[in-house]
Amino acid sequence: MRRDIYQAIADPTRRAILSLIAVSAMTPNAIAEHFDSSRQAVSKHIKILTECELVKQEHNGREIYYTLQIKKMKEIDHWLEQFRKIWETRFNQLDKVLLTMKKK
Repeated sequence: MRRDIYQAIADPTRRAILSLIAVSAMTPNAIAEHFDSSRQAVSKHIKILTECELVKQEHNGREIYYTLQIKKMKEIDHWLEQFRKIWETRFNQLDKVLLTMKKK
């Protein structure tokens, strides 16, 4: 089952997991240590992130490590870019208004 990446990142726990593994690959147990929820709950979050292809499993001996898939994160960034341009335009407009007010 392929899930929607935007639904996946809507959850704060999944965003926190992405932040953790962005620094370095981690095992499920190492990820779970950062949360108050059960190991099974964290595993469900990891499963959703894997189904969305935001994280990738890599086997190293008996351990499974999860790594961030930068290509998928770029897809999110590309979608956000349209809004970033709008925000920058509005901030520039606000700067002009504030500068005008300051001069008065």
